[in-house]
Amino acid sequence: MEEHRNIYLVGLMGAGKTTVGRMLAKRLGRQFLDSDHEIVERTGVPIPTIFEIEGEEGFRRREAQTIHDLTGGSDLVLATGGGVVMNPDNRSRLHDTGWVVYLNVPPRLLYERTRHDRNRPLLQVGDPLAKLEELHAARDPLYRETAHLVVDGSHLVAAGIVQHLMREFNRLCKA
Repeated sequence: MEEHRNIYLVGLMGAGKTTVGRMLAKRLGRQFLDSDHEIVERTGVPIPTIFEIEGEEGFRRREAQTIHDLTGGSDLVLATGGGVVMNPDNRSRLHDTGWVVYLNVPPRLLYERTRHDRNRPLLQVGDPLAKLEELHAARDPLYRETAHLVVDGSHLVAAGIVQHLMREFNRLCKA
């Protein structure tokens, strides 16, 4: 793997992409970005407001433009939004411009992590656990298609995941 390639973290909401991404970027001396935070910066409004005004389709258009812009750089660790893989262009762009890591966490654990978070528009439904199970069923194959590495994020704390990723990253850089 080329040293300058970006590292992208994908997975459902609550999988730990931002936490792991920040720690990994610090260890590697790289810039960390979160695509959802970038969208908020660019629009000046929270994601739930974008969903309210433009719907999910409008948000996904903004997300695709943000992913296109961010994947043009190098030496970046990027935590993506959970639905980024729904767009085939995003999947190709991520896979082709960096090392993609899928943090796979079971829906029940994601529910425990996200159940009090009001900033997740897709979970503002009557049965958030059922919604997470539905999202996992739909997106898991797409995450796997996009990823170069799948990590089970259900048993390790963020620091353990980062150690694992550092070992894999160093192995790839020597190959």
